[in-house]
Amino acid sequence: MRVVGIMLCVFIGIASVGFGGGELKKLPASGKEYDAVTGREIYSNTCIRCHGIDGKGTRGLHLVPLPADLTSPSIQSRLDGSLFKRIHDGKPNTAMGAWRTALSDDEIWDVLAYVRTFRQE
Repeated sequence: MRVVGIMLCVFIGIASVGFGGGELKKLPASGKEYDAVTGREIYSNTCIRCHGIDGKGTRGLHLVPLPADLTSPSIQSRLDGSLFKRIHDGKPNTAMGAWRTALSDDEIWDVLAYVRTFRQE
């Protein structure tokens, strides 16, 4: 009987996560390619001021904390969904604002495709 109770709790937990209606953004359908070239253009118009042309952050900028180094392993190892959420929603208590009203979801995915080109070998 105890096993049945545990299985029931696990099932209810899984079902509540699936039907919870949380605020998580849907990730793109697998296989859809986003455009790093378009992403580069958007990055140049919106992100370059803080993150710099090479993604390492603009020198001489006096922001606290400093903008993220987009080439770093700590950024490049993050999941796409996590980085999408950071661009979409911003980062509290930093200069990284939310871009959800200025960029469409597809534009954010394009920027993310470009940011992935900063990955160091």
